[in-house]
Amino acid sequence: MRLGAYAVDRRPLAIPAFRRLWTASAVCAVGGSFTAVAVPTQLYTLTGSSATVGVAAAVSLCALVVAAPWAGALADRVDRRRLLLAAQGMLAVTYLGLWVQALLGGSVVAVLVLTACQGLSYGTVLVTTGAVVPRLVPAELLAAATSLSSLVRYGGAIAGPLLAGALIPLLGLDTLYLLDTVALAAMLWAVHRLPPLAPAPQAPAAVTSAAGRVLDGFRYLVGRRLLVAVLAVDLAAMVFGLPFSLFPELAQQSYGGAAGGGAQLGLLYAAYPAGVFAAGLASGVFTRARRHGALMASAAAAWGLAVVLLALAPRLWLAVVALAAGGAVNFVLSTCRNAISQAYTDDALRGRISGSLTVVVMGGPQLAHVLHGAGSALAGPRVAIAAGGLLTAAAVAAIVRAVPELWTYTVGQQADGPEESGGRVPAARATRADLEPAAQDA
Repeated sequence: MRLGAYAVDRRPLAIPAFRRLWTASAVCAVGGSFTAVAVPTQLYTLTGSSATVGVAAAVSLCALVVAAPWAGALADRVDRRRLLLAAQGMLAVTYLGLWVQALLGGSVVAVLVLTACQGLSYGTVLVTTGAVVPRLVPAELLAAATSLSSLVRYGGAIAGPLLAGALIPLLGLDTLYLLDTVALAAMLWAVHRLPPLAPAPQAPAAVTSAAGRVLDGFRYLVGRRLLVAVLAVDLAAMVFGLPFSLFPELAQQSYGGAAGGGAQLGLLYAAYPAGVFAAGLASGVFTRARRHGALMASAAAAWGLAVVLLALAPRLWLAVVALAAGGAVNFVLSTCRNAISQAYTDDALRGRISGSLTVVVMGGPQLAHVLHGAGSALAGPRVAIAAGGLLTAAAVAAIVRAVPELWTYTVGQQADGPEESGGRVPAARATRADLEPAAQDA
């Protein structure tokens, strides 16, 4: 193979509709990070309390988790293009509201309310996008599409805060909110240019209430052994293997870091996203593979071993290497997870499955904070981290043994589990006619 085949897998960018979405997401990945810096900075400036910053984060997370399943149910009933356009528009209005309140002097209550609106909007965007992309990209390119999206997201998470820190003294904190609003104009344009994405035909006996549709999605998820195994592997890696909450203690006790922070702490937190970004630059190594199930399970087990290496690392540089390697294999894990869940799910339920997975993905790290904090209090940070890594590897091995079809899954394999209520709905995918309007103006 040519050397270029091992670099970033750009094949999905040949699809005009996806290319526009991806380009706009690159703009928003940087601009969207501004608000992530501006909100906690403004709240701390107004109150002098980090507890208030924590409350805002909890408000945003709760709103996102509440929005995700309901947005998923709605994405299976209405045109997904229109829903995504409405969600992005609501997000832009939220950023505009944050700009206005900052211009008027700032209000803690206003920031918290708008943060809740941001969580609702962003949750809807995440879920709907997860249901839209499989309609634009064929199954064999979903892993590549996911890796491209992750690459810009993590790249924005690195560049955005650095740029925001430099812009606050020059332009003022309120201007960051306005820049976020302007950046979203690119996404609104890209979504507007999508072809119509009407919902797949529903079975006659399908439930019609919103709560019933949400529950139907969870029932569908539970009834598919492969999807349950994918979810279980991802949860094991997140809940057992994410020791981020112990980094301050580890940096201070094991690597001589200063109380309250320092270079050691910064390196620990930066190593993981650096590994993720590096893996994205070499995504061609694995996105062309067809055995996504085996790749995902292997990556999760490798993440567990990387966490054990972190716990045993006597020097800071070795801990940084372990975390960077862990970030790289976690990029593979998340890419394959999304590709499997999107390709294996019937299109009529993709919104609901995307919503269910979003709840799990967002809630898993929070549970990890609780477990690692309790483990560190009982046995110290190194023991807690090592135990988490070993539990991750053991759990993945047990899941693969219990559900061997995860290991044998290949791209294009269709669901063969029990039929959903009302009868099975065939998977839908955008046809050439659907995408023709997007291709004409590429």
